[in-house]
Amino acid sequence: MKSEELLNQFEEYLLNNLPSSNTFHPIFEKALQDMLTAGGKRFRPMLILSIVDAIEPLLTKNALPVALGVEYLHTYSLIHDDLPSMDNADLRRGHPTLHKTYDEVTAILVGDALNTHSFNLLANAPLSNDVKIELIKTLSSDGGIDGMIIGQAIDCYFENQKISLDKLEFLHIHKTAKLIAASLKMGAIISNLPYELQEKLYAFGIDIGLLFQIQDDIIDEVQSEVQAGKTTSNDSSKNSFVNLLGLDGAIKSANELSHKCNATLNNFGNNINENLNELLSKYLNRHLV
Repeated sequence: MKSEELLNQFEEYLLNNLPSSNTFHPIFEKALQDMLTAGGKRFRPMLILSIVDAIEPLLTKNALPVALGVEYLHTYSLIHDDLPSMDNADLRRGHPTLHKTYDEVTAILVGDALNTHSFNLLANAPLSNDVKIELIKTLSSDGGIDGMIIGQAIDCYFENQKISLDKLEFLHIHKTAKLIAASLKMGAIISNLPYELQEKLYAFGIDIGLLFQIQDDIIDEVQSEVQAGKTTSNDSSKNSFVNLLGLDGAIKSANELSHKCNATLNNFGNNINENLNELLSKYLNRHLV
């Protein structure tokens, strides 16, 4: 299976390129590596590699630092999201969160380090400077104040305050969906796809990201921590799709969005369709499991 081959390639690259603190600090290097080696779906890097492999397979190796950079940025966001000042979660990727294993200061600084180093990886990738500039622009926008950060800020500020469905969608498009959409677009940038197709993949990524968030809200409601591999039943004060629409309403919305994503997927070229379909098949209906 192509998806499994790409994942194995990425995992090997990640393990061979773990970040190092290069100092006498007794715990920082291990803390820096813990959440990266704890597993995870690697969904965002796999989106990048799936597009590159479909269009320019000879560039797949060159795209690995970019995929790793996105995984670093995503992992930093999870570490900070779990902090006591945000979600105060105890479990992530089936392991204790960093602030539980070490302390809050260490968790904050590990997140900061992964965030910063993600752009170092992009800047030093074996790709043309023009391509790297576009990649950095995309990731810094959708992973920053125009995307994930403003989404997180809205999420935290409006705790215990009910917001409308359109505002809830805005929140989660920015907090979750934009980094997923950016991953697809970054694969398209590396592959030198036409701008119009880049934007179609980006729009598809927004739908996938929103679906993922609705599914996560459903999982938080119905699964145990052991099943989910992270802290669940933790959204009572949050603006979630389950809290706003009810469990049945959230499942209905997820079903509709899943059908839309399947239909959109069929409009891409054969190679893209094949790679993405293989990658997404286990995710599009995970809210029904």
